[in-house]
Amino acid sequence: MQVKTVIPAPQTYTQDEAFEASVEYFKGDDLAARVWVNKYALKDSEGNIYEKTPNDMHRRIAKEIARVEKRYANPMTEDEVFDAIKDFKYIVPQGSPMAGIGNPYQIASLSNCFVIGNDGDSDSYGGIMKIDQEQVQLMKRRGGVGHDLSHIRPKGSPVKNSALTSTGIVPFMERYSNSTREVAQDGRRGALMLSVSINHPDSEDFIDAKMEQGKVTGANVSVRMDDAFMQAVKDGTNYVQKYPIFSENPKNTKKIEAGKLWKKIVHNAWKSAEPGILFWDTIIKESVPDCYADLGYKTVSTNPCGEIPLCPYDSCRLLAINLFSYVEEPFTKKASFNFELFKKHIGIAQRIMDDIIDLELEKVDAIIDKINADPQAEEIKAVEKNLWLNIQRKAEEGRRTGIGITAEGDMLAALGIKYGSKEGIDFSVEIHKTVALEAYRASVYAAKERGAFKIYDSEREKNNPFILRLKDADEKLYYDMLEFGRRNIALLTIAPTGTTSLMTQTTSGIEPVFLPVYKRRRKVNPNDKNVRIDFVDELGDSWEEYVVFHHRFKQWMEVNDFDTDKNYSQEELNKIVKKSPYYKATSNDVDWMSKVRMQGAVQKWVDHSISVTINLPNDATEELVGKLYLEAWQAGCKGVTVYRDGSRSGVLISNEEKEEENETLTAFPTKRPEVLGADVVRFQNSKDKWIAFIGLIDEKPYEIFTGFADDEDGILIPRWVNNGVIIKNRNEDGTSRYDFQYQNKRGYKTTIEGLSHKFNPEFWNYAKLISSTLRHGMPIEKAVELINSLQLDSESINTWKNGVARALKRYVADGTEARKQKCENCNSTSLIYQEGCLTCKDCGSSKCG
Repeated sequence: MQVKTVIPAPQTYTQDEAFEASVEYFKGDDLAARVWVNKYALKDSEGNIYEKTPNDMHRRIAKEIARVEKRYANPMTEDEVFDAIKDFKYIVPQGSPMAGIGNPYQIASLSNCFVIGNDGDSDSYGGIMKIDQEQVQLMKRRGGVGHDLSHIRPKGSPVKNSALTSTGIVPFMERYSNSTREVAQDGRRGALMLSVSINHPDSEDFIDAKMEQGKVTGANVSVRMDDAFMQAVKDGTNYVQKYPIFSENPKNTKKIEAGKLWKKIVHNAWKSAEPGILFWDTIIKESVPDCYADLGYKTVSTNPCGEIPLCPYDSCRLLAINLFSYVEEPFTKKASFNFELFKKHIGIAQRIMDDIIDLELEKVDAIIDKINADPQAEEIKAVEKNLWLNIQRKAEEGRRTGIGITAEGDMLAALGIKYGSKEGIDFSVEIHKTVALEAYRASVYAAKERGAFKIYDSEREKNNPFILRLKDADEKLYYDMLEFGRRNIALLTIAPTGTTSLMTQTTSGIEPVFLPVYKRRRKVNPNDKNVRIDFVDELGDSWEEYVVFHHRFKQWMEVNDFDTDKNYSQEELNKIVKKSPYYKATSNDVDWMSKVRMQGAVQKWVDHSISVTINLPNDATEELVGKLYLEAWQAGCKGVTVYRDGSRSGVLISNEEKEEENETLTAFPTKRPEVLGADVVRFQNSKDKWIAFIGLIDEKPYEIFTGFADDEDGILIPRWVNNGVIIKNRNEDGTSRYDFQYQNKRGYKTTIEGLSHKFNPEFWNYAKLISSTLRHGMPIEKAVELINSLQLDSESINTWKNGVARALKRYVADGTEARKQKCENCNSTSLIYQEGCLTCKDCGSSKCG
């Protein structure tokens, strides 16, 4: 008799079970627990959770790395990998690798970021549309994307079509931005970087594009500055723009005052935090991959946060090393940095990163297999398939990695070194020099065992400044590299580590601490006994205020015998902070010029780039911003972004400008058009599945219909349907009805009649009220505030209300300030919308509910 083996179904956990277990794992840190459960715990498309704590995730990752290790000599064991990555203590794969390694429920890339582009002349509608499609295909796989627009003809150039002249860059910025906003990534929109050369005649239009509210809200923008322009600014001379850029025989030239355009860049950055600046000659001169530019490795743009300059179709995966964990006896007079262990772990980290490339190639194979299996015609699938074949080729050929760090601010504090001081800068440079030498050493060692990247050629690299720096620092490493080659074309970066730092419970990336201590509020029931009410908000809710210590500041307090449970007054807290190594070393305290010089000094040992923001107070002048930009160029930075407190992505509107804006709010037609384009938004609230149909005019919400989805009383449409049209029709009795129509996969139109009658009548009545406010031009963020403030009786209608607010938040322009709301993490009122989520500018926490 044949006995069947029954394979048990994998264990699943509820959201609450995973959250409670993770809170215990993070020693009571509910913010870290929430971030891990929501973003990184293994889950399927139905919302089933398969990991209870981060240790389950670390074991999943370790198994996969160990599986790849067995392909090569001297493999690391699963336990060795697990010990290096567990508890977020030493080595932390970031973002996509953390979520995707060993994930059987998602066909997605492990790369955090991509750059795309066309070879040769791509200034045609075909080339522009191809980039648009490639961008969308990458974003649906959770990738951040960057591409450059310098190839597009300037406005007014002759073209051989019915238009006769080119529209220039800005309309295509809008196209790519809108595509980003349309692509959902597990409830969030994609991330896009658009860049252009300052040498392009349309660069001023590019610089101004985001200053108009509601324009290009789906992209970050940066300007590629060349040394000649920067020198012209410094010397007060003219500068010649060209198309094609830097051409010996340009079709179009334009002489400008460099200082005048520079002032506009500085003004816009001061006012809105954009554009960012990329010092392009420094990037290209220092770039090791650009030694292979003629083989397809010419750097053309950066990823959305600017830390990885890339050639077309290359991608990168990120990993951070937690610097704080190498400080022994932290916050004592005996504190020291364990360089021996640090060097060992850099080698392990680089080896893990190389293994992740093999895992990425498996993921890309799965993506290509899925494309091949899809039923669409080959001509429809061609762009997506060729995209992934190009990405596969670059990953196999160059094997690029992205090792970085986090907790630099805490590391310095634990050693008793002030961030931004000369001693601090010198020690940071030593740290990053060590990372560079040991990562390259590990790559050379891997080349000896596993083979060099396919196009390695020492002759090509012999004059590269970064390679020569390595030679000066360690001749043996250099000559070993000449003998064995190198496994990876480029290795290093310093990326932002927002959610990573929440889980390592440290400062973020290369940044200093934001605040060592802040106040947080906890909602309380005023009817409970023995509760303290410190604050009552405008809705009448009661809150208790309590002090929250930055994790490592709390550790300093414990080492120095301060009671961390005591309810201190603000005066007492100020005195305690003054005694700590964090005093005068927060992001608001650090001298801005020192921070720029530190970035320039560290950049010498980072072969890609550094993502860092210079935070300025609200009263900082435009002159200061200009000086910081010039200093960054002279210090050898590859890029720089400034953020002035109170400015935001988009336009900062003064009170006078607001009055003018209010006069033009009613931009919608007074009569509802018969047909509206529509988005379909799905979400889950209180375990119920909901669906929203949002009618749009000029990509702005005009009306909304929403209620339960996928049940006998709701609406059932395929999950792949994300958009369609809403048509206003008439019933036989003459009453109005609204029908939703979409195109099915066979190309036929499918209509769902009577949206207004498919949902609970109570939902419909409130929806009419909200649609009316939208149609009369109420700003979306104001409509969201109105919805949130509604005092409704039944639980179901409140759940519906929360869902409507969540659906509409997607359309609030990134950077819009959220008034009347406070950060649940640090109690700050500096909240802005980013990709539909409320993000705190002070502590960086994000809430998407």
